[in-house]
Amino acid sequence: MSNNNGNGLLALLAGAAIGAAVGVLFAPDKGSETRKKMKEGLDDLKDQAKSKWDNLDDETKQKFSDTKDNLKEKVDDFLSSSSYKAEEAITFLEEKLAELKKQNAKLQK
Repeated sequence: MSNNNGNGLLALLAGAAIGAAVGVLFAPDKGSETRKKMKEGLDDLKDQAKSKWDNLDDETKQKFSDTKDNLKEKVDDFLSSSSYKAEEAITFLEEKLAELKKQNAKLQK
């Protein structure tokens, strides 16, 4: 499947190159004008590509920041929950220890 995509992309690029070459050959403008137009077109493409890259960069940074904040919140929630569970376990063990001390005191009498 990726081979077909690669072939399609290669065909598209080859067609674009052939089209550009034919356009230059049959252009009614002088060579300097044609080169100027081609440079402007390439500059536009470069600006569009830079704009898309900047947008992608901003989106990626925002998603990473959101994910980092979400992870921090989940870790804080987990630690808070764990703290309550630990407190419950300590209380339970203290109660059992008190019961055992009472039973031990009765046995020693």
